[in-house]
Order: sequence, then C-alpha cells, then structure tokens
Amino acid sequence: MTSRASLGHPDEVLIVGGGVIGLCSALYLLEAGRAVRVIERSTIGAGASHGNCGTLTPSHAPPLAAPGVLLKGLRWMLKPDAPLYIRPRIDPALWSWLLHFAARCNPRDWRDSTAKRAVLLSASRGLLAEAVQRHSLDCEHSDSGLSYVFRTQQLLDTVAADLPALAELGIRAEVHDGARVEREEPALKPGVAGGILFPDDGHLRPDRYLAALTERVRALGGLIEEGVALQRLQIDGGRVTAVHTSAGVYRPRETVLALGAWTPSLAQSLGIKLPIQPGKGYSITYSRPQLAPRRPLVLKERSVCVTTWADGFRLGSTMEFSGYDQSLNRVRLDALERGATEFLHQPTGDAKREEWYGWRPMTWDDLPLVGRVPALSNLVLAAGHGMMGVSMSAVSGHLVADIVCARTPVVDLASLDPARFS
Repeated sequence: MTSRASLGHPDEVLIVGGGVIGLCSALYLLEAGRAVRVIERSTIGAGASHGNCGTLTPSHAPPLAAPGVLLKGLRWMLKPDAPLYIRPRIDPALWSWLLHFAARCNPRDWRDSTAKRAVLLSASRGLLAEAVQRHSLDCEHSDSGLSYVFRTQQLLDTVAADLPALAELGIRAEVHDGARVEREEPALKPGVAGGILFPDDGHLRPDRYLAALTERVRALGGLIEEGVALQRLQIDGGRVTAVHTSAGVYRPRETVLALGAWTPSLAQSLGIKLPIQPGKGYSITYSRPQLAPRRPLVLKERSVCVTTWADGFRLGSTMEFSGYDQSLNRVRLDALERGATEFLHQPTGDAKREEWYGWRPMTWDDLPLVGRVPALSNLVLAAGHGMMGVSMSAVSGHLVADIVCARTPVVDLASLDPARFS
C-alpha cells in the first residue's frame, strides 16, 4: 500500500470525518498555521450535518435527559410516530445506555448538563457569527431568533417554568400570548395558546454552510479528500504512527477523529469505551411556500422544527433509537407533515426536494466528547454532539485547535473529557 508520506505530502494534522465538526476543526487549525488534510469516506456532509434544520440554539441547552422523559419514551414505544421512539429489540448496548440515561433524568443532573451545554452553545453562537463574518461564509446566516409555538396552555406553562433557570445562564426568553404570536407570524393557523421567543438564537442553511466551509478550508491550503475510508489506526508507543485508509497510508503528526455516530466502532477497536448511540432524525425539504414562517419555529406539541431559507423550507426533528437502521421510515416522515399541518396554513412547499434521515451521535449526558484519547498522545476525539452538531460546530472546532496547538481552551474542557466514561 502506498504511503502518503512517500508522496511528499506529510500531514501535520489529519482529520477523519468530513462533517461540520471536522470542517470547523480544519478551519481553526488552518487559522492557527497548521497543515491540514480532511478525509471523508463518502461525500462532505453526507451524515447528520446535511439534513438538520440549521438552527443555532442556546435555547436548547436543556438536555434530552430530563425528569419524566424516559417514562414518556417507554410509553411511546408502541407509537412509531411519537417524537421520541425506542424500537423494542434486544440490544444490550442500547439498554445499558438507556439505564445510564435514566439515572440522569433527575433535577440535579438536568441542571448540571443544562449549565454545561449553555456554556458551549453560547460560546459557539458567538464564534460562528465571527467566523461567518471573518471568512465571508455564504450560508444564509441569520440572527432572527427562534420561537417555540404552543397550542395548549398547559404545555406552555410547563416549558415556561424552566425559563428562570435558563435566564440564570444568560439565555434570554420572552413569553408572548397567542394573539401576539399569530399577529407576528401570519404563517400560523389560529388557535395558538402562546409562544416563547428566544431572541439570541439564529439559523443558517446547512448545505451552504458545509459548502462554504469546504471552499474556505481549501482556499487556506487545506486538503479535502472524499471517498477515502478509514481502515485502521496503527499504534506504537502510545502514539498513532500510521492511519491506514482505502487510499493509502497517512503518517500525520496529529490525528483528529470526527466520525459522528460512527465513532464507537473505531473506539472499540482501540479498546476505548464510548457510550454513543445513533439517534435517528428525519427531515423533509421543499420549495419555499408563499406563506412561510419568518423565523425558525418549534411546534412544541408535535416536536417539529420548521426552518425557512431564501428558496427552501424544511421540516425536521424526531428522535428514534433503532440502531443503524437504514430505512426511510414513512410513518415518521408523515408525522412531520401532520404536525406542521396542525400549525401552519401552508405546511409544505409545492415541490418536495428531499426526504432524509441521519444518525446523531447521542451520549447519555448530552455532552460531546472533545479531547485527547486516553493513552494516545497524538489522537484527538471530537464526537458525541447529539442534536447540536451545527450549533456546537464553531466551539468544537476551536477546541480541537486549542488542544492540538497546546493553547488555553476557549471554554473549560473538563466536562468534555473522553475519559469520563471509563
């Protein structure tokens, strides 16, 4: 097998994974003066980075592991169109994950994860806006805010009860009555009980964000190779000495793994335990309807996210734990459209452009893993971002560069240590 080093292309940093985390890591490393190569087994952004709703959401600091959520999920196991669906099956890894997840569904751990996620999401929100401006990233980045919309007062009151805790973390929110929400958002049908506006949230268009990052990484001298599959890491003396791939052998000074939901299989081969479960999400993309929402909406009773772009419109969300099932589940796609129909005058566009699913890398504490892999001095992990990959992309990329360059990290790394699950 050909050695890439013998071809005259020694890589100071090799990033394995061409999703939004890998590309942001490449951008910040290039800014720091490092030589960078990104390899991706498929095409850039082929995973969860592509089909999400593109929201940038400090408001989503509360983790999935909340008091009562697991019991709700268990009740939903017999309801395949439920927002959170756990497919009944014998899967020891999943049930072990769920047990740890269940143990965190309490007020103390909820507050702990919320505080740590708020730091990451707020830092990333600012860093991403700076990067968009600094690099002129053409991705329809907007500071529009995001609104939760409710059709029942009971759910509005339940969600609003958490707002003081978010306010203590610097996350602003405004509770509006139904008349104001309908007045300010004509796309909504009558019957809205109220809404919560998060004015510091924003959004972008994921495919254009990925394309802009790709263009900028290449413009700064980074190399990006698609269709290159990782085969194995060669370890010697506590270091990665070679990265074997379908295109040859690379011998980087540093290696960064940004493999998303595919991280556990590689980690297992290295004897590392990483409790990441693939949480399957869905989205449908249409042409833009004439009466489209002015800002991103979360239709809370149905857990459907709605995002509008200049010439597009997307319905997304749902969480399904069904392993690496590759089917496009019609029941769950139809649930997105049914949910939107309850809230919106025009729930779909005239042309359906894409039906999509992807796996989010879910940890049971809803915090990513960013740091050096234990016992391997030149291997950095950046994975486990769950549903927040785009929202946390800038801070994660910055942290990877901080680690590789031995700089003071932009936020505290202690809660993200990959060794915390050992």
